[in-house]
Amino acid sequence: MTSPTSLTLAEARDALAAGKLSATELAQAHLDAIAAARRLNAYVLETPEKALGMAADADARIAKGEARPLEGIPLAVKDMFCTEGVRSTACSHILDTFVPPYESTVTSQLWRDGAVMLGNTNNDEFAMGSSNETSFFGSVLSPWRRQGSNADLVPGGSSGGSAAAVAAGLCLGATGTDTGGSIRQPAAFTGIVGLKPTYGRCSRWGIVAFASSLDQAGPFARTVRDTAILMRSMAGHDPKDTTSVDR
Repeated sequence: MTSPTSLTLAEARDALAAGKLSATELAQAHLDAIAAARRLNAYVLETPEKALGMAADADARIAKGEARPLEGIPLAVKDMFCTEGVRSTACSHILDTFVPPYESTVTSQLWRDGAVMLGNTNNDEFAMGSSNETSFFGSVLSPWRRQGSNADLVPGGSSGGSAAAVAAGLCLGATGTDTGGSIRQPAAFTGIVGLKPTYGRCSRWGIVAFASSLDQAGPFARTVRDTAILMRSMAGHDPKDTTSVDR
C-alpha cells in the first residue's frame, strides 16, 4: 500500500472504510512525519496524545459502522483558530499562554465530523504577513527547493504553516484564514489547493480577528476534491456569527 502520508484525503477515507488502514496507523504515520520534518517549523504545537485519542475513537466508530464524513482524517489547524483546552496564540508572544475554554465553530464542525487534530500550524503574527516570517515562533520553510539550488524558500503567508504541512505530507488537510490572500497565496507558493470561500460561508466565530469585514476561513488540501470534502464540513450557518450566510 502507498505510504499513508502520500494518500489524498479521499483515498485515506476510502482505505479507512475498507479496513485497509486504521485511523491510529494513519495518525501515527503523520505524527512520525511531523517529527522528522521539524526543520520546516510548520507546527507551533503538536498534539500527539489528542490525535491518538481521537484516532482511537474513530477506529471504534468505524468498527461499529458509525463513521462520520471525516472519520479518522488527520488535520492541522492554523494557530488563528481557538481550540478548546489547547494553546492558541495567533503566533504572538502576547498570547503565548492562552488556552481557550471554547472551540471555534469551524474546528468544532471538523471534530463533529470525525477529523483528528494533529496540532496547530505556524502563521504570521496575528495573520499579518505574506511570507510567514513574522511569527513569534520563527519562520516557516517551504518543503520545496528551486531546481539546482538548496536555498530555503518561504511558503507564503500568512497561512504558511498550514500550506507547508499539507505540501510536505504532514497532514491530509488544514485550515487557513484569508484576509487579503493568506490562503490563496501560500497555496500557490507550495503547489497545493487552497480556497477562500465567499464571505459568510464559514463562521468566523472563535477565530482571532485581523480585519473582520474581510477575514474568511477556508481549507487547504492536495486536490480540489479533498478541499471540497473539507469545505462541506467547515461551512454552514452559525447564529454566533452575524455575517454567517443562512444557506
